Amino acid sequence: MSLYAMIWVVFIEFMLVMTPGASIVLRYLHIALGLVIISLAWYNFNGVRWTSVPGRVKRIAKTTFILSIAIGVFGLPLYFGAGAPILFGITLKGLILFFHVVIGFAIITQAAAVAIAYDMWEDKEFAKETALGEVPEMPVQ
Repeated sequence: MSLYAMIWVVFIEFMLVMTPGASIVLRYLHIALGLVIISLAWYNFNGVRWTSVPGRVKRIAKTTFILSIAIGVFGLPLYFGAGAPILFGITLKGLILFFHVVIGFAIITQAAAVAIAYDMWEDKEFAKETALGEVPEMPVQ
C-alpha cells in the first residue's frame, strides 16, 4: 500500500507546485510533502529490502530513496533564494529548479516501477505466461 502511496504523494506534489499564484502556505505544504516523500521512500526501501523480491526491485527502491534525498538537497537553495546569473541568461536558481523537477519525475517513475514489480512478484505473475497477442482479463480473487 505504501508503494502506491508514494506515487500519489509525488503526484499531489506536482499538482501543488503547478498552482498559479501559489501562497506561502502552499510552499510550506510542498516542503512538508517533500519530507513525507523522503519518509515513504525510506519506508518502502527498507520494507522491500527485507523481502526476497528480485534484486533489481531492491536497487530501484534504494535509488528512489537516494533521489528523494537529492531532491531535498536541491530544494534547500530554492527555498533560500539562490539566483545568481551563470551564463547566457541562465540563473543558478533556474538550473537548480531544472534538476529539482527532473529528479521529481525520476522519483515518480521509479516509485511506479517498484510498486508494479513488487505486486507482480508477490502475486507470482511472472510464472504465468500468456499466448502471443493475448491480453487476459484480470483474475478474480
